[in-house]
Amino acid sequence: MAMQMLPPNWPGNFWAHWAIFSVIILVFILLMVLMFIWFERRAMAVMQARLGPNRAGPFGLFQPAADALKILIKEDIIPAKADKLVHWLAPVVAFVPAMLIFAVVPFWGGALLADLNIGILYIVAISSVTVVGIFMAGWSSNNKYSTLGAMRQVASVVSYEIPVVLSLVGVILLAGSLSMQQIVAAQDIPFILLQPLGFLLFFTGALAEINRAPFDLTEADSELVAGYMTEYSGMKFGLFFLAEYAEALAISAIVTTVFLGGWRGPLLPPWLWFVGKVVIVFFVIVWIRTTVPRLRIDQLMALAWKFLFPLALLNLLITAAELLIWPAASLWVFVPVNIAIAAVLVVLWSKFFKLGWGRVEV
Repeated sequence: MAMQMLPPNWPGNFWAHWAIFSVIILVFILLMVLMFIWFERRAMAVMQARLGPNRAGPFGLFQPAADALKILIKEDIIPAKADKLVHWLAPVVAFVPAMLIFAVVPFWGGALLADLNIGILYIVAISSVTVVGIFMAGWSSNNKYSTLGAMRQVASVVSYEIPVVLSLVGVILLAGSLSMQQIVAAQDIPFILLQPLGFLLFFTGALAEINRAPFDLTEADSELVAGYMTEYSGMKFGLFFLAEYAEALAISAIVTTVFLGGWRGPLLPPWLWFVGKVVIVFFVIVWIRTTVPRLRIDQLMALAWKFLFPLALLNLLITAAELLIWPAASLWVFVPVNIAIAAVLVVLWSKFFKLGWGRVEV
């Protein structure tokens, strides 16, 4: 497929480029988040044999807008003994990093805000800042449930960041670059075929980091009321809600870019390929939420350190060995080999340790 590229300073001026793509990113995030909220509720309804929202607009399409309006007019309540400044800043600190991730995500060849030569490192660094906002929310609320929920999220991010980063190193070795643009350009074969184990490790770890089911223990209703969001209402609660979906959108965009070839594809416009792949990845996230039961906190920690971390190391060693031993080999040779290795490692490794009281069965 011919690589269609925009000039790096399109439309010919540095500041115009930044202004245009800043607006594009903001509009893209807000529209996709609203669409994701509707899509998740409708998709879950179908999976659970019920209707879902269907009153506000055709097929319930206006329901997210109605919910947003309802949140905006709710009273903003701050606990009397809360740290008011930190309580106010926490939602902003949680939401902004999710938006900044998209600065290096290419929607098309050259269609991105900034093509950093350390793009993937930038994403890893900036995505970890969100947990600071969550911890600020839990600590400033002066509520034990909120603090426990925030501490759970800190523990989750610290634990899962390691296998997530290690799973991306295999992609970097294959692409020979940290630039998100170059990673897409290198995917004549989608890296999900060359790095199936890396994809599974990254996707699982990313779900835990962004607090999505079955890892949503920071706001486990049966244990912690609503976790770090217990003392939030009105627009500040709305920002946390938007941050959760913006993070899900960011993960879907990163998976699309790093493992699914980004905007590359035949016949359709490049941006449509990108959006379509993002929606498919988000559907899988919703599917998992609907079907997989929530883990316990001890199982959450065990999965990261006993399962994902060792497999991430093995995946990195195997990838490095393949590229070192057969540097001139066609990458298609590695597709069936790596898929078989991933299947064997996942099945066998699950027999060697236990999550909580029971052995993992695959």
